[in-house]
Amino acid sequence: MTRHDLDTLASDRERSEAEERLRAAVENGRLPLAHLAGRLDEVHAARTRGALEEACRGLPHPGPRDALVVDRAPTSRRFVAGVFGGFERKGAWIVPPRMTVWSMWGGGRLDLTEARFSEQDTEIRAVALWGGTKIIVPEDIEVEVRGLGLFGVFGKRAARRIGKPGTPRVVIKGLALFGAVVTRDTK
Repeated sequence: MTRHDLDTLASDRERSEAEERLRAAVENGRLPLAHLAGRLDEVHAARTRGALEEACRGLPHPGPRDALVVDRAPTSRRFVAGVFGGFERKGAWIVPPRMTVWSMWGGGRLDLTEARFSEQDTEIRAVALWGGTKIIVPEDIEVEVRGLGLFGVFGKRAARRIGKPGTPRVVIKGLALFGAVVTRDTK
């Protein structure tokens, strides 16, 4: 940043981004929790971009997958269905804590690769009746699959345990009756 940029007045959006940057640093173990309150006070008192940068001193700017759990409202409905058709959720979106996806004589695709989560633990109930649902999960989240395939397939290929504190956990459960629910990672 140039000297002129540092003297520019900070916006509310920039303050919110600085707050999120501090919270992500605590979650990733870069900033002790005991220092968070003091740094947040600095962010709230900051009038310029330079003061915001000072409040975030020593911390990297968030990367593409930092802050997987965010303090924002979900951007998708809790119930999504593909009946005689299909559905798709992909790109940057915020997953609700409980979500149900139905594929009935149709198909669906749920891509969590660029998603953020509104809570640490997320439950996805997937039901495929004479249809199919594909759920794509990134490599940096924990995935537990507890589904039943009855004359169908409930794939557990993407199930994994990471064991790192702060890692989002997604539990996928449900039923595939004459259909398929397939989970896979981004590889």
